[in-house]
Amino acid sequence: MKKYLVIMLSICCTTAFAQTVKPIFIQDSLKLISSQFKFTEGASVDKQGNVFFTDQPNDKIWKYDINGQLSLFMEKSGRANGTYFDKKGNLIVCADAQNEIWSVDRNKNIKVLFSDFEGKKVNGPNDLWIDGKGGFYFTDPYYQRNYWTRKASELDGEKVYYLPKGKKTAKIVADKMVRPNGIVGTPDGKYLYVADRQADVTYRYEINSDASLGNRTLLFKQGSDGMTLDTAGNIYITGKGVDIYNPKGEKIGHIDVPEDWCGNICFGGINRDTIFITASKSLYCIKTTAKGVE
Repeated sequence: MKKYLVIMLSICCTTAFAQTVKPIFIQDSLKLISSQFKFTEGASVDKQGNVFFTDQPNDKIWKYDINGQLSLFMEKSGRANGTYFDKKGNLIVCADAQNEIWSVDRNKNIKVLFSDFEGKKVNGPNDLWIDGKGGFYFTDPYYQRNYWTRKASELDGEKVYYLPKGKKTAKIVADKMVRPNGIVGTPDGKYLYVADRQADVTYRYEINSDASLGNRTLLFKQGSDGMTLDTAGNIYITGKGVDIYNPKGEKIGHIDVPEDWCGNICFGGINRDTIFITASKSLYCIKTTAKGVE
């Protein structure tokens, strides 16, 4: 009888606990901010919580501030794709026009951080993540652009690179991929997540002390265009809407977005509890009970 009561109490407590768990989001709270763009990408957040994103075909970077105001931040953005803020508040940009990576300060002054690999143009830096040392990892898939004069890659594959802080020479850190795209690392610097969009998988790597990667693990069988993390370690990936996975690689949620494709994602706002989604011609947001790590 005692054993039976213990089991029943355990079930009741578990049920009661489950009933108090709040959902991460409510689908009906998805909000359209604007649909005035051609194709949005590269969402990132600054220290204040303002969100920046790109409209790559129109060669512009936009800002959506914490007061709900949308404004044009920069024209002639180098056909900016993925973006990320460094600790000094500079916007680091994958400038796809000339296959470079730029640093853009608050006054829109441009500094080229990376321009080639062993004298050859890379495929097209797509997305990036900055580590605690100030170096950054970036994916380099080949997507033919109509504004390029070249018609083929100069390199032997599509890879992931690491550029140490203050250096001009990058090194290959992951090469056994078909088409790497979305990328993000954990705040403690232990793990790097990389999506292979063509193979439709996402890997987790251990980050070594020299910034090299090791112990690749297949985390889940789904690739993505962009990704971000919350403080619980959940991974948010974009594609046909937004899918959410826990750190074990188990799918725990899906945000439906009424657009053909979602390119990128970040948490923003003063409390970092609102998800911003770049989706085809639009920008959306949705309030959550989670908090982003950026």
